[in-house]
Amino acid sequence: MRTTIIKKTLRVPLSDGAAGDGGTTARQLDAALLKVGFKASRELLEHVSGTADAVEYSHEIVRAVKELVGAQAQHNPYFKDFPRNVPDTVEFWLECIGDVAEFTGNLLDLPKYGRVQHTYDEMLAAHDELIPSLKDRVTVLHLGGTLDDEITRLYLELAASPIPLGEADRALLGELATQRLDLAPGDVPTRENRAILNAARLVAQRPLTGIDTVTDVLRLASEASGGDVTLREPTRFRSFRRAERRALLAALNEVAPSKFGDVHQHREAWKRLGERLHPHEYPFEHAQDVFAVARKEKTVRSFAGQVEVAFAEGDADLALRILAKAPGMLLRQVDRLVRHGASNVEEAVRAAAPDVSGRVLVSVLEHLANREKPDAARVFANRGRKVWIEDDTRPPLDPAAVAAITAVVEDELVRRLPDFSELVVDPEVLDVVVPMSGTATEDGFGVLPRGSKLWFEGDVLRFFVHWRQRAKRTDYDLSAALLDENFEFKGHVSWTWLKRKGAYYSGDVTEAADGATEFIDLHADALHAKYVVPQVNIYSGEGFDDVAESMFGFMSRDLDQMGKPFEPSTVRARSAMRGKGKVALPMMFEREGDSWYGTWLHLYLRGTSWGNRVEQNRDLVKLIASAALHRKYFTVRKLAELFEHKGSTSDAPTIHIGLSQSETGGVTTVAQLGNMLSD
Repeated sequence: MRTTIIKKTLRVPLSDGAAGDGGTTARQLDAALLKVGFKASRELLEHVSGTADAVEYSHEIVRAVKELVGAQAQHNPYFKDFPRNVPDTVEFWLECIGDVAEFTGNLLDLPKYGRVQHTYDEMLAAHDELIPSLKDRVTVLHLGGTLDDEITRLYLELAASPIPLGEADRALLGELATQRLDLAPGDVPTRENRAILNAARLVAQRPLTGIDTVTDVLRLASEASGGDVTLREPTRFRSFRRAERRALLAALNEVAPSKFGDVHQHREAWKRLGERLHPHEYPFEHAQDVFAVARKEKTVRSFAGQVEVAFAEGDADLALRILAKAPGMLLRQVDRLVRHGASNVEEAVRAAAPDVSGRVLVSVLEHLANREKPDAARVFANRGRKVWIEDDTRPPLDPAAVAAITAVVEDELVRRLPDFSELVVDPEVLDVVVPMSGTATEDGFGVLPRGSKLWFEGDVLRFFVHWRQRAKRTDYDLSAALLDENFEFKGHVSWTWLKRKGAYYSGDVTEAADGATEFIDLHADALHAKYVVPQVNIYSGEGFDDVAESMFGFMSRDLDQMGKPFEPSTVRARSAMRGKGKVALPMMFEREGDSWYGTWLHLYLRGTSWGNRVEQNRDLVKLIASAALHRKYFTVRKLAELFEHKGSTSDAPTIHIGLSQSETGGVTTVAQLGNMLSD
């Protein structure tokens, strides 16, 4: 668990060993961390110096940060000298064919193709040592409390998160909940988190808490069955013990019948759950009614259904009066109400806004900022980050109505902001999107929410994919689509086109029993493209959710730094890849002057069952890239403007917003900003 804490928080729990002399080991630790792009704080080094188990303790710290940036693996490219001596594509294929007596037409059948022909040590010998640069990343590790204290701290932070957690954090919360059953986390605003905590209580036969809708019970049953607490994917419910069945049905029995209309949204899941709970064996009449609604033996019109009827009858004012009873739903329907000519929408929003969560208010602001003119295309991403595109056939909203509603929502957000005497915002976070959902990002290091922009310097941008198959041969292909300033396709780099001017591919690796890595280099001085969109195509084998591990990341360095293909200290970000599609679009890059600009996408295309290639989806990628760059997001820059509207208070504390904590602390990180906008 110590390794998990370090990777998640960049805080190192105290050693529980005896006191001793670890001074030499502390100096060695500092040197080892610098090679991976990290630095120990003064307090951490002092702590290591005074522990008897300093060697084992330091090894654990270094192992954690290596895993964080993806340096735990041996990243061995197919072309040993990469990025030097990358061959012409056809010449390389002919060389591989020349080794066989008869060519079947399939490159994968060739003994040399896709299988690395040199050892990792031979590859290292072909590269000079990395020359350190002041531009290289240095991330500070801080000393934390005891391991028990750090587990508790992380548990409470995850449980109290006002925004939905990502998949990895939900799994971690579930693990921690079983260890902290006796610790009441206080307010748990996110229903998914409540279900995760209640699942641990259910198994331990503890009282369930915070259940007030039928969907709360369905989420709980799904989580307790090892299924999807978000209810995006169907769950195969397990057999519950009698005490568990009684607890679930008792909780369901306490839900107000007026909320039974929510059953329609997940009717099939309710019918499957009923087969496991045997509701008629227990004296809970309301709970029995829930399953009767699922079987259509009883009719209940949902709240959403009443709204739909009003819109269908052309009565937008009636829809508004109904929605006034559900403030969150009203805010989510603002666009529709304005489009259908409802009266007094601004006043209704003003009355509802104080009772609406911060993340809904932010989403409304972001939505309205993009509705004064039609988009070239509407890009949708579900909670699983799978993307689809439609033409934007909606008429633009009236600018006056947009301005009035925007002002109301902004006033409410300003009211919620904490008092401050001075606001300090690190320039690097101004274009970072304020996180309102963990599902718009991925687990990893240096990863930012979808739409966030970051800039960095370097002559060379190098991105990479690493994967390790679990049960069958798996071939992932790293590719890059090259676009001009008008987002027109200018070519690509991949296994079908090994190099272009300023762009080089490290070679196709077609199986990954022990892990495989592919790289693409972009050299700024020769690159003839304005935008570059990396993508990872599943050619064959296991999906992103099925492999033992898969990651995407990028590095930057100057041409004179040399070094091996994977240098941990140059890694700017490393993102896990977990999604249902066959083509991953982690992010896109733009070259402007002496800097690179990256925009996080976190999207997955459906793709085909096998054989995905960059040439097949280039038109879709063009639309996604254009839409991503033209969309207006709710960023830290916008948040800073709201702080200006609030005005400072002389006796309030200074608020400093940055990407990570400083050595002296006191920084509100981007990940914590969601708390700032929630009651």
